[in-house]
Amino acid sequence: MKPIELGRMRVHKVHEMDSPTPLLMNLPGVTAEDIARMRRWYDAPGEIHPDPEQCLMTFGVHSWVIDIDDKRILVDACDGNHKNRSVEAVHQLNTDYLGNLARAGFQPEDIDMVMCTHLHFDHIGWNTRLENGQWVPTFRNARYVFGQRDYDYFKANPEGEAVHFEAFQDSILPVMEAGQGELVEADFCAHRAIGNGVWLEPAFGHSPGNVIVNAQADGAPAIFWGDVIHHPIQMIRFDLPFAFDADPVAASRVRQEVMARAADEQIMCFPAHFRGTSAGHVHRDGDLFRYQWVEE
Repeated sequence: MKPIELGRMRVHKVHEMDSPTPLLMNLPGVTAEDIARMRRWYDAPGEIHPDPEQCLMTFGVHSWVIDIDDKRILVDACDGNHKNRSVEAVHQLNTDYLGNLARAGFQPEDIDMVMCTHLHFDHIGWNTRLENGQWVPTFRNARYVFGQRDYDYFKANPEGEAVHFEAFQDSILPVMEAGQGELVEADFCAHRAIGNGVWLEPAFGHSPGNVIVNAQADGAPAIFWGDVIHHPIQMIRFDLPFAFDADPVAASRVRQEVMARAADEQIMCFPAHFRGTSAGHVHRDGDLFRYQWVEE
């Protein structure tokens, strides 16, 4: 897709893959009524069916590159290639992610900063790539920003987080060992100042240290919400626990708060997993929400 311009900022999408999974496996409790309401504005053939049992929750997996002033900031680094994972769908991938990065106008050495909204495997994989049998930073000139809370949590190899600990070992530790990683708090300002630059904001729940990335540069505000919202059905059922939420109650509350603010303040949204152009706007729909994608 063509880049989106917001004042001094241009935002580029870098696609890795689409990953379909059964909807009810991730979000049990969705009803036929919920699906019917979502289909008024989102009805993807092959994914959405009137019967929730037959619906898929297909995740678009991609990064965003924020080109702002003299900085190029990559948000969320997808799954990565050649990595051993206990989840078969992402085990030993061989995608054309770097080719897509080049088609967006960037080489790995052009990236000045990598920001991860959280440290789940599908947001950190391309932090490193395999060279001569070793994991090395993919973006050799970049400063990598990792949240302290998530870093401490996953470093301890917590029970039930095996696939994320696998990724921590091959996609976080090599960056730290190379001296390119920086651990920051959840209110970290990455560029210029809050309200005129790029900054983090706490959004704890999906992971213990989950954050969102805000950006604004003499234009409309933007939000890169990572996994606060995975799929359009959560615009309607933001109350339901998602399968990978560390704290489902907090994650549901954050989902609703982020959607309300995005709708009320007309923020340009850059989701981590929506398909199509992915970017768009949240609108209120009665007591719930709906999403309007930007056109290609």
